[in-house]
Amino acid sequence: MTTLVRSTDTLTRDALAVLQPGFTGTTAPDWLLRRLGEGLAAVGVFGRNVANAEQLAALTDRLRGEREDVLVAIDEEGGDVTRLEVRGGSSFPGNLALGTVDDTALTREVARELGRRLAGCGVNLNWAPSADINSNPDNPVIGVRSFGADPQLVARHTAAYVEGMQSSGVAACTKHFPGHGDTAVDSHHDLPRIAADLPTLQERELVPFRAAVAAGTKAVMSAHILLPALDGSRPATLSPAALHGLLRAPADEGGLGFDGLIVTDGIEMRAISATYGIEHGTVLAIAAGADAICVGGGLSDEDTVLRLRDALVRAVHEGELPEQRLADAAARVRALARWTRSAGAAAVSAPAPEAGLTAARRALRITPDGPFEPLTAPAYVAAFTPLANIAVGDETPWGVAAELARILPGTETAAYTAEAAVAAGTPALVTGLLQAAGHRRIVAVVRDVHRHPWMAAALTALVAARPDTAVVEMGVPRSLPQGAPHIATHGAARVCGQAAAEALTGGIGS
Repeated sequence: MTTLVRSTDTLTRDALAVLQPGFTGTTAPDWLLRRLGEGLAAVGVFGRNVANAEQLAALTDRLRGEREDVLVAIDEEGGDVTRLEVRGGSSFPGNLALGTVDDTALTREVARELGRRLAGCGVNLNWAPSADINSNPDNPVIGVRSFGADPQLVARHTAAYVEGMQSSGVAACTKHFPGHGDTAVDSHHDLPRIAADLPTLQERELVPFRAAVAAGTKAVMSAHILLPALDGSRPATLSPAALHGLLRAPADEGGLGFDGLIVTDGIEMRAISATYGIEHGTVLAIAAGADAICVGGGLSDEDTVLRLRDALVRAVHEGELPEQRLADAAARVRALARWTRSAGAAAVSAPAPEAGLTAARRALRITPDGPFEPLTAPAYVAAFTPLANIAVGDETPWGVAAELARILPGTETAAYTAEAAVAAGTPALVTGLLQAAGHRRIVAVVRDVHRHPWMAAALTALVAARPDTAVVEMGVPRSLPQGAPHIATHGAARVCGQAAAEALTGGIGS
């Protein structure tokens, strides 16, 4: 076990304590273990760090060999955003599927089972759930990660998710405060601006966060979004008005009265880094009321940790950051670590291995176009594939082809992209698709047709040429249903594909 560096002063230890860094590889690097001995109190785990559950459990055991109370955080929403099952697809549908079913007991059970699996791997902080409302149908980064467009529905499922997750001894981190749903810009790439006034925010975006606080969420993640109704110059992550003045303020003053851990979204995202830089952004975030800095999705090396540590220490010495503010932030990190240890020891959660698939099946919405003959022979799956957003990533497989091939061996698939549509033109793309399919039934798999004109045009042409084409929409189903039948899965998790494949084959794969 690494010996604590006695010469490291309290200020430096506090600066390390507020960081939640990532790293590369499936084993803990020496530098990370060394920094845990010096005061680092949390580690973020990403898809690149996970091979399987057994390996992850061994990794977290190694971390706890250096620091017994370390917080191990992960971005495991289930559905499209999975790190635990990044290479195979999630065993759990995401929020939109759960919101579509609208059974809070089911949402609670899914979150409890997901939390049980995380706890079994040694993870004790989950950067989830997403409490964002689908206020803007053109949102490029939320979509199926939201429970829906109705604030009250999102609120009750956010609360159920928090309760289920934390009953397994894993702290929930409700995100992205004060709501990332009404944006048409991805904050990974640029700074979104939300023009809604404060009464609208109170009646819409903030409703699920109030429910999460009432349900006892242990952490809240801030969003890198600019809301002039709160702060005309700084995004919420860096805004005292948003964090201290709204999230922390008592309810009788119009705030949410939250006293748990405030975590930033990834500080290296361009909405922050492109304007402020990660060092200055980190200092401003802690000064504004954040308690922990998430970093590691894009920057995952020791130098980043040291740069942020030193920036915080320097800011205190130069009077830019009050020492007590940093001490309070570090204290909240350590308090959450203590909660996870006691909650984890007390958690008793019976396995519910079918919870995810049950939810995915119940979330299907099938619109027939005349009589539908279930598939009984190998099919041709045409996957109309949009560019994946960074939150989802491009490692995780999606679609129905693998599940259909399991049920109907010989099923083939091909991907069709915007680049191909532009290069060849829609008529040529569809002609090539029809030639590749031959006499086989075609299953067109799409994702957010309403956001991709090329996809909509190709799908319309395909269905006109082959009216017996089955269409599976795995994104937000806002376009008019077409296909024989049209199946909306409300997410692209592996279990959503499995449920759709069962429906296409008349249930013979279930």
